[in-house]
Amino acid sequence: MIKYIFILLFGCWSFISFAQNKVILHTDSAKIKISKHIYGHFAEHLGRVIYDGIYVGEDSKIPNTNGVRNDVIKALKNLNIPNLRWPGGCFADTYHWKDAVGPKNERTPIENLAWDNYREGNSFGTNEFLNLCELLGAEPYLAVNMNSGTVQEAVEWVQYVNHANGTSYLTDLREKYGRSKPWKVT
Repeated sequence: MIKYIFILLFGCWSFISFAQNKVILHTDSAKIKISKHIYGHFAEHLGRVIYDGIYVGEDSKIPNTNGVRNDVIKALKNLNIPNLRWPGGCFADTYHWKDAVGPKNERTPIENLAWDNYREGNSFGTNEFLNLCELLGAEPYLAVNMNSGTVQEAVEWVQYVNHANGTSYLTDLREKYGRSKPWKVT
């Protein structure tokens, strides 16, 4: 009897283990398209994610392009990310974009209150982030400071990044800080 049970179980196991399933997707008849933005990425000043992780500065011995690590650029390009959100998360609650534009030695440092009160020099700011997005072919997503920021600050950030040169003192600043044409942040 045990011999027959063993043969029966072995036979069922063999059948199951060698069975194949086939799935056919008819993508041409899909009625709903999944937004590419569901696969976006997020860059927050979480620990050392930005400084030393993504951004090492132009003078680093680590191979970089405009301060961004070349190995990170390559990895993100290989992922073909549709968008990148920054400054992101809890850090955005105390981030003021004007403190991180202009000459790096004149930028206002920030205390990263969300992540162990780490002091950051703000050398990775709006221009560096948007230039990285351009390099990656990723759509930028700017996270506005909804905690200690103001609506006016958010409006001015939009002007700085999107408006044509000469339309405000903010576009004049952008040009002064090395970006002659506006980015297209939607």
